Amino acid sequence: MPAPDLSLLIEAAQEAGRIATHHAKGPIDPWEKPDGTGPVTKADLAVNAMLAESLRAARPDYGWLSEESEDTAARLGHDRVFIIDPIDGTRSFIEGSDTWAHALAVAEKGVVVAAVIYLPLRDKLYSAAAGQGAFLNGEPIRAAERADLAGASILATKANFTAENWLGGIVPDLKRAHRPSLAYRLSLVAEGKYDAMMTLRPSWEWDIAAGDLILREAGAQTSDRKAGRLLFNNPVPQVNGVVAANPALHLALHSALAK
Repeated sequence: MPAPDLSLLIEAAQEAGRIATHHAKGPIDPWEKPDGTGPVTKADLAVNAMLAESLRAARPDYGWLSEESEDTAARLGHDRVFIIDPIDGTRSFIEGSDTWAHALAVAEKGVVVAAVIYLPLRDKLYSAAAGQGAFLNGEPIRAAERADLAGASILATKANFTAENWLGGIVPDLKRAHRPSLAYRLSLVAEGKYDAMMTLRPSWEWDIAAGDLILREAGAQTSDRKAGRLLFNNPVPQVNGVVAANPALHLALHSALAK
């Protein structure tokens, strides 16, 4: 009997960590992608090659979507799809920071059902399977319960706090913080370290798919910037921003955002 999807993702993420950590010892020698979407390194490609080979061999009937693989419409014909970011936070990886992650997910008919986010240099492995809760290094995690918007801690970039993004141009009194890996930001909210996270610009599916399930299994609510449900394996693999927090704070954030 094949291993469950979550076990498969955990093993793959750990191997990805070994490969990336080896490459992190340098030289890294990054270059810019020809489509202008940011830098890439040999480590990104080596991790992607390993994941594509091992995961697709284990699940040949699943589709494939990865930041570092050429995308094709073939994945749209599969009920289950791997959604992969080989290294989320490549700029941090290049700079020698420890804040980068491997983000691996399986989506079934648009909904993520298994997910792993692994930060090897921080020794943090977040995991979740649908209906089974969310975990950090095997221990259960839960989103924070703060309901008041004023003073809530939120992970978001400065661009999200321009007046035009908020109802009446009034920006709430939020404690803003930032981490370079979007997958890690999602995980920190699931862990209860921060009350919420938000990004109001279109977001690539590979950056957020794994975090979506980990958050939901930790008791948080996730949505796009207009409070719509996050669905994955779209023809254009993007969603319209992300807002995540416990249900009460999630509602308060959306009530404060410009419509």
